[in-house]
Amino acid sequence: VKDRNVATPRDYYFALAHTVRDHLVGRWIRTQQYYYEKDPKRIYYLSLEFYMGRTLQNTMINLGLQNACDEAVYQLGLDMEELEEIEEDAGLGNGGLGRLAACFLDSMATLGLAAYGYGIRYEYGIFNQKIRDGWQVEEADDWLRHGNPWEKARPEYMLPVHFYGRVEHSASGAKWIDTQVVLALPYDTPVPGYMNNTVNTMRLWSARAPNDFNLRDFNVGDYIQAVLDRNLAENISRVLYPNDNFFEGKELRLKQEYFVVAATLQDIIRRFKASKFGSTDSVRTVFDSFPDQVAIQLNDTHPAMAIPELMRIFVDIEKLPWDKAWDITRRTFAYTNHTVLPEALERWPVDLVEKLLPRHLQIIYEINQRHLDHIASLFPNDVDRLRRMSLIEEGDTKRINMAHLCIVGSHAVNGVAKIHSEIVKTQVFEDFAELEPEKFQNKTNGITPRRWLLLCNPGLAELIAEKIGEDYVRDLSQLTKLHQFVDDDLFIREVAKVKQENKVKFALYLEKEYKVKINPSSMFDVHVKRIHEYKRQLMNCLHIITMYNRIRRDPSKLFVPRTVIIGGKAAPGYHMAKMIIKLINAVAQVVNNDPMVGSKLKVIFLENYRVSLAEKVIPATDLSEQISTAGTEASGTGNMKFMLNGALTIGTMDGANVEMAEEAGEENLFIFGMRVEDVTELDKKGYNAQLYYDRLPELKQAVDQIKSGFFSPKEPNLFNDVVNMLFHHDRFKVFADYEDYVKCQEKVSELYLVSASPGTGQGHKIPSWRRDVLRAGVLRCCRAQSQPWGQSQPFSLQNSKAWTKMVIRNIAAAGKFSSDRTIKEYARDIWHVEPSDLKIPPPNEPRDAGQDKTPNGTAA
Repeated sequence: VKDRNVATPRDYYFALAHTVRDHLVGRWIRTQQYYYEKDPKRIYYLSLEFYMGRTLQNTMINLGLQNACDEAVYQLGLDMEELEEIEEDAGLGNGGLGRLAACFLDSMATLGLAAYGYGIRYEYGIFNQKIRDGWQVEEADDWLRHGNPWEKARPEYMLPVHFYGRVEHSASGAKWIDTQVVLALPYDTPVPGYMNNTVNTMRLWSARAPNDFNLRDFNVGDYIQAVLDRNLAENISRVLYPNDNFFEGKELRLKQEYFVVAATLQDIIRRFKASKFGSTDSVRTVFDSFPDQVAIQLNDTHPAMAIPELMRIFVDIEKLPWDKAWDITRRTFAYTNHTVLPEALERWPVDLVEKLLPRHLQIIYEINQRHLDHIASLFPNDVDRLRRMSLIEEGDTKRINMAHLCIVGSHAVNGVAKIHSEIVKTQVFEDFAELEPEKFQNKTNGITPRRWLLLCNPGLAELIAEKIGEDYVRDLSQLTKLHQFVDDDLFIREVAKVKQENKVKFALYLEKEYKVKINPSSMFDVHVKRIHEYKRQLMNCLHIITMYNRIRRDPSKLFVPRTVIIGGKAAPGYHMAKMIIKLINAVAQVVNNDPMVGSKLKVIFLENYRVSLAEKVIPATDLSEQISTAGTEASGTGNMKFMLNGALTIGTMDGANVEMAEEAGEENLFIFGMRVEDVTELDKKGYNAQLYYDRLPELKQAVDQIKSGFFSPKEPNLFNDVVNMLFHHDRFKVFADYEDYVKCQEKVSELYLVSASPGTGQGHKIPSWRRDVLRAGVLRCCRAQSQPWGQSQPFSLQNSKAWTKMVIRNIAAAGKFSSDRTIKEYARDIWHVEPSDLKIPPPNEPRDAGQDKTPNGTAA
């Protein structure tokens, strides 16, 4: 660190990050040496997105360094929270799919699996969202501008990736020639397990132009153009496509998808050939054992080109016979499906694939021909079935159905919640499931309790540890022990107090960032996720307008005060999602400035929702909104984070909500609305929005206000597109669930009763609530610093016992939703490896200290 007088907070952050990283590196090297010597089966998780968020605090927790670092930083007179805030989020994902990949990496390391995450090191992550005059405006997320202390470039493992060219067939086989080469430069990030000294690797590829790139241009004298054209190669890893649940068939996107799988498979094969138990010079030349040593999980269809790419390597380069290559390939790959929305399923135009990857198109055609021959032999003369099951879709534009490719080329296909896996089997891929029922599985998603409890809600984590011990952090199913404290008055009060402290802290944050005063005793009603019609932020908006109208109609009536917080990003090209953001902000503008409403109702749109902001808002939430149309949300993981952090759920029977209701009891969630079968029935009969509008006066009033320009007086027709969609093109049936949703919200208010506590707030002090530290370095120890927090709001606790008891029942039932449980299921049912509880000795102990404890045949 520079001289104290000139060192900036950023200098201190980097000093701390490098100090913590030093503790990682020895464990990282030792883990990789251990894998090399023991040669376990390796798990490769291929994903175009890893939504990692920040790394510093997570690393301190997982290495057990939080106490020591906290103390050192405190002694230096610095604020740990301030230093943590300096770190940029690694926003290399859009939402649930990318964050799931990040949670999985944490769990795989914690379970001692020899696992690797492979993806792209996007120079620009998910855009920064600014709200200007109520509209979303996108700004580039230049997350690397100050450097990234957590990554290590590995130029020694740089690999070539080929594009374009043509295919030459000869007696010796096919040859892909005259290609354009792009280099893939790997950057490695360590992924520490929780308190077990295991440190796995996330390897992200960055595109680099080779030195002779466009040499032909150089040869004809256009040197400047030749150098400028290097950008065309390097653009491949420039930016993350900001679409969630929407397929965008751009050439650059296909390049990204192939780039990551081509580099990764070369790396996997290099490691497979070099690894041989107990030897440093032996090289595997036979691929028979490949599926016993390698498991590759495809996170959605984005890395689907890995299937024809592995076939190309086996057949064209390693000269394996087709049938053997295909058998090995299928036994190696497994595919996770993340969505049933038709617009999200990838279907690449044949012409584009032919231009960019001509050999792969030939291989896909061959796979398809053999696949259809097999179907025809089982179902003779069933032409319609052949058409439905083909990898190639005929039509105006011939397209490759990437989901079909993944199913045919994998030995296991899974959905991500029970209800979703059932829909996958019985509706979306019914023909395939009928053919190979044993291939289809369910793996309900989970979240890592390290980030989503210990890191973000230390007060609650400490409270739980005091009651049931600390082991629950590795085995979340132990939360069921909390059931015995549901009627414990002291515990009820302590849980309510932790929630209230989190709310006060978040209210202060909102006051600082949004210049709006929030009553921390109001109910925090939170709806944060990507903005999408199927997630029905519009229905929430209609409910806000309904509450607003009720308050205005009868201002003297008792009304449970609410702070409604909505946040999320819209894909830049998604017009309706952007209109929804504008509408929410327009409604907020009217509601927040109406003196008749006062503090009874506040509406806030959270700008630039991301992992680090989720860590702040989730622990402060009372009510979690999970209101997608039944049958549209594959799983959801936000719902699990809220449940674990003591929020109650209002939701439809969709995704993982169904299993949350199963675990906690339906009476401990606020379930409303149509079930999947009701939606199907309504589709058959025909959904008519007008009928609901005519029948429900409060709905009519709310819609009329939007239509008439009540919320946009300067532009009365501003929301015509939204209203038109709701009446004529609403696939997600907002009006059909509105009435039940509003009634259910009334039940929520009935349960949530808040009473003022002693004191008027004059000079009342609360802990500044840095973060508490628990024994064994799990959490932070509370320093008794105090600060006044606002003269006008009394510090009060929820006085509703019934609400908090329901909260405790939910936390006690959240154990199933740990990503550790999910990964154990993947490991046993799909990858055929056993998790290991082996603790690799730390760098300061002899290397063989833990080796006699190695379980037989495990992938440590």
